[in-house]
Amino acid sequence: MKKKDTILFDFDGTIMDTNDVILKSWQYTFRSLEDREADEDELKKTFGEPLDITISRFFPEVPVEESIEIYRSYQRDHFRELITLFPGMKELLAVLKEKGYKTGLVTSRLYNTTVQGLEKYGLKEYFDEIVTPEDTDRHKPDPEPVLIALEKLGSKPENAVMLGDTLFDIKCARNAKVESVLVAWSFALQGETKESLGDDAPDYIIGRPEELLEILSSEGGHDDDKGKRMGI
Repeated sequence: MKKKDTILFDFDGTIMDTNDVILKSWQYTFRSLEDREADEDELKKTFGEPLDITISRFFPEVPVEESIEIYRSYQRDHFRELITLFPGMKELLAVLKEKGYKTGLVTSRLYNTTVQGLEKYGLKEYFDEIVTPEDTDRHKPDPEPVLIALEKLGSKPENAVMLGDTLFDIKCARNAKVESVLVAWSFALQGETKESLGDDAPDYIIGRPEELLEILSSEGGHDDDKGKRMGI
């Protein structure tokens, strides 16, 4: 690994456990529009995808704005109460800030609820830049969100690494020529390995937030022992 000075994070499923509120928002939308609940495994596959794309595929006969409003109405009422912070994440962010890394958040979530989550747990101060769908014309897995974050931070792709929990994050990082880290607490890709992901495999997989520090300290890449500890 080349020397890194910039760390980019996804929000949902990486920093913040929003799985419950996302699933409940989808089920509320399905009950409202089709009087049924969706298969949970099918919903998990959409994690990380921009909402308008997923919702237009699920409800092609309903105006996108109408479906989105139903989904977001549930989140407005329940988002703050249903989200939790993944263990060790705040401590990791504090160490990165102390060590002088530039940090950015690259998310498919709108700015308003993203900031709600960050402020609930006192995390906003740890991010130098936040890139949301309002900032970009193209979305993950297109590289544009990551490239916008790098430009705002004054960073180069080869000096950055991105953490995420879905293939949208991993492919976005790869398309931007940024090294990728898959978090093993991913809800969408739970239990996946580099071997099982094949061509979509990330550069690294970590089981705990603090393992990112081990990766960053190893400029020459990871050895076999470290790879085993990280589940690679």
